Amino acid sequence: MFSQATIHFLDELAANNERPWFEANQGRYESLVREPALRFIAAMAPELERFAPRFRADPRRMGGSLMRVHRDTRFARDKRPYKTNIGIQFRHELGRDVHAPGFYLHIATDECFFGAGCWHPDSSALGRIRAHITAHPEHWLAARDDPHFAAHWTLAGESLARPPRGYTVDHPAIDDIKRKDFIGLAGLSAAEVTAPGLVDLAAQRFAAAAPLTRFLCAALDVPY
Repeated sequence: MFSQATIHFLDELAANNERPWFEANQGRYESLVREPALRFIAAMAPELERFAPRFRADPRRMGGSLMRVHRDTRFARDKRPYKTNIGIQFRHELGRDVHAPGFYLHIATDECFFGAGCWHPDSSALGRIRAHITAHPEHWLAARDDPHFAAHWTLAGESLARPPRGYTVDHPAIDDIKRKDFIGLAGLSAAEVTAPGLVDLAAQRFAAAAPLTRFLCAALDVPY
């Protein structure tokens, strides 16, 4: 699927992040990035069905699991028009955007990784996750410390400096309640990205992250 030529193209795009260059190299983008990504997504559909049937692998060229290459520069200081990474998200069937529970693959020249969980959930979802941790701390700790999850995944993302309103500093789970993101990251090398076994590896890693995504689905009252 992905090859060293894919990684090299991303490197070139980072060095030539301009519309004329991209338009001149559109065919290479299609053959080296979009087409391998859509094949990977399609191959992941039966894998997700085994352990996370509510999460969707959507291989459409637009609006599916492959995140768009164009950056939204309307309110950004950085006006470079293109993303220089490949982002693939397998969202929950009820999720409408990248902030919904999901599994994620990130490929870039400087870093590759798997992701799982909720990135930047809105205030309502964030409140529900924190409340669920408070109501069911034993379920949260079991998910966070699950040996299969902990073997490959590390909780990451942003956290508040102080406890959120309504929580005290001595709450037993305060370090997790202060989180603004509930995501896990698992390392991935460029060699693994370009190896034939990427689909099998992704399925293994995502299955190991099921305790986290299952807890988040329960917090948000959606079926896992």
